[in-house]
Amino acid sequence: MDLRRGGVDGEWRVDGYTEVRELGAGAQGRVALARHDRSGTLVAIKYLATRADEADRERLRHEALMLGRAGSPHVARLFRLVEGPETSAIVMEAVDGVSLKELLERHGALGPEASLAVLKGSLLGLAAAHAVGVVHRDYKPANVVVPADGRSRLVDFGIATPAGQEAGGAGTPYYMAPEQWSRHVATPSTDVYAATCVFVECVTGRRPYTGNRAELMNAHLSGEVPVEAVPEALRPLVLRGMARAPEDRPAGAALFVDELERTARKTYGQDWEARGVHALSAGAVALAALFPLAAWPAPAPGAVS
Repeated sequence: MDLRRGGVDGEWRVDGYTEVRELGAGAQGRVALARHDRSGTLVAIKYLATRADEADRERLRHEALMLGRAGSPHVARLFRLVEGPETSAIVMEAVDGVSLKELLERHGALGPEASLAVLKGSLLGLAAAHAVGVVHRDYKPANVVVPADGRSRLVDFGIATPAGQEAGGAGTPYYMAPEQWSRHVATPSTDVYAATCVFVECVTGRRPYTGNRAELMNAHLSGEVPVEAVPEALRPLVLRGMARAPEDRPAGAALFVDELERTARKTYGQDWEARGVHALSAGAVALAALFPLAAWPAPAPGAVS
């Protein structure tokens, strides 16, 4: 499978796929929705910018490796990595849903049960990565998709790293763990911290901390964990997940799921997850016009990619 230039725009294309539309673009490249020519299956293709250097190409190879390792129903599937002389691309599952970022922007706070359901789905995706020694490092609402079934999926492993490597300053400042700011080692608990920050945003409608980069760094390193607007029964989860020291947090996403489920059942009853997923589904379906596949027919029965 090769890369070629095509279309009136002269953009790179992966052979065997016809581009439907662009889903997003930035300095590092672009993501396109494309249809497999033989099966009709819709996929997402992430292209590096043509001017990308070898370091950028190595990062894309690394992302493909991380996605491939993290095989899970809670993570977008990798189909293939394609490399050409001037650029590279990864072909992955097109998850049909709305980003958690859009859901929060349109609806505000999601409510406790829906927020717990988002957190659980995300933690299960992170747990799959942690099980094969991968730390995501950039968990945030834009990297979570909520499909019509209400069960959230992780869709981007662009700066993931093997556990035990330096956390570095990469990440999104609103959700970066203290060790990312201080460039200490990245561990699964680094992702637990970010997921808990997003949980606070889901349940309250506000990010835990705001401000410029310096203010955010100070808040994450030494500020009080903001639990005032969090339901009292859920505050211990937030305090554990956002503990300053990695060793004071759950050691990984799987352990945090266990704590979450115990707290949710005790507080909201055995049916908490069904209600939370239903609320997420309703919120996502209300924004169905934003789904990347909304305007396109399904592939023919029996078709495979």
